[in-house]
Amino acid sequence: MTHFNSYQSEIYLQGLADVRPAFTTDPTRLEEAARAAMEPGPFGYVAGGAGSGATMRANREAFDRWRIVPRMLTDATTRDLSVTVLGTRMPAPVLLAPVGVQSILHPEGELATARAAAALDLTMVLSTASSHTIEDVAAANGAGSRWYQLYWPSDNDVTVSLLQRARAAGYSTLVVTLDTWTLAWRPRDLDQSYLPFLHGIGTAIPYSDPAFLATLDKTPEQDPQLAVLRWIQTFTGTDHRWDQLPFLREHWAGPIVLKGIQHVDDARRAVDAGMDGIVVSNHGGRQVDGAVGALDVLPEIAAAVGESLAVLFDSGVRCGADAVKALALGARAVLLGRTYAYGLALGGEAGVRHALRSVLADLDSTVALSGHRTIAELTPDLLRRV
Repeated sequence: MTHFNSYQSEIYLQGLADVRPAFTTDPTRLEEAARAAMEPGPFGYVAGGAGSGATMRANREAFDRWRIVPRMLTDATTRDLSVTVLGTRMPAPVLLAPVGVQSILHPEGELATARAAAALDLTMVLSTASSHTIEDVAAANGAGSRWYQLYWPSDNDVTVSLLQRARAAGYSTLVVTLDTWTLAWRPRDLDQSYLPFLHGIGTAIPYSDPAFLATLDKTPEQDPQLAVLRWIQTFTGTDHRWDQLPFLREHWAGPIVLKGIQHVDDARRAVDAGMDGIVVSNHGGRQVDGAVGALDVLPEIAAAVGESLAVLFDSGVRCGADAVKALALGARAVLLGRTYAYGLALGGEAGVRHALRSVLADLDSTVALSGHRTIAELTPDLLRRV
């Protein structure tokens, strides 16, 4: 049992020695700080969204429409925020979302993130678009908990090879991203003519994969342009079908989670397909402009399928109060993305740890001060829609 809000006591005690946090403790201000520390291309890639950014705004507006109604005298002094999701024990219902190309944020990229996640006993979800290999990130994560996110290749041999590598490296759950089989229209990246993959960034996993390398006449070092073009052809441009999901089940022994579910009928189809979980997500507003805020569809999806599979949530989560709202509306756990990514940009491993500890402390305090002791006690009765 961990009281994460002890982090604020540490900070206040450091103040007695006139020591202040190196980075803001307000996760909503991390973006502003990261902007000042990053080049325009990389910052725009992380911060930007599809089209006009309407879906990103809808994600935040959806959170603002819900308000927490605290209860008093509930004996919330002692709390236990731990949960078990798909066999993974977690000290709090927070995972690190798959964020690709992390070396554009910090040279150590996913290695720093993996170490920070392990230090806090949080589950990291590694992106297929990692700047480091499956095996190197696993080594950095050590005894930590890790899941693997798949951008589903069009080449079955490459798919099988990636899944085998991930299982061998100790990734326990497969997260299949469905909503990014091709890139959306992203003006912030287009205006900078910036796509990190074209520079060989975020390609460490395929470039270290024997099945992918077998499709090339020359190594990526010998012919970088050919390798990038083959990467694009293999990992983008193909929209898979529901009837292809048994192929993944055949080649993955652990739980499978579908990421990018936004319609209740798709959630029901995931149940029918024998999936173990879903992530209600619009990719943080990065794929479809003018789409519904992810939190707006969470309650109906959780009500429809929450007893049949694990419902997770991302898109718009920035702070502890956001997590409480999503959990109360039916999510088993939430995935943080940009919040820890900005921490990485600001301070590497230390920045990630600080960003995560700030969110966990905020979550712990919000659970306590709203009058609750466990995550199971967070129900829709905690909230009012305004």
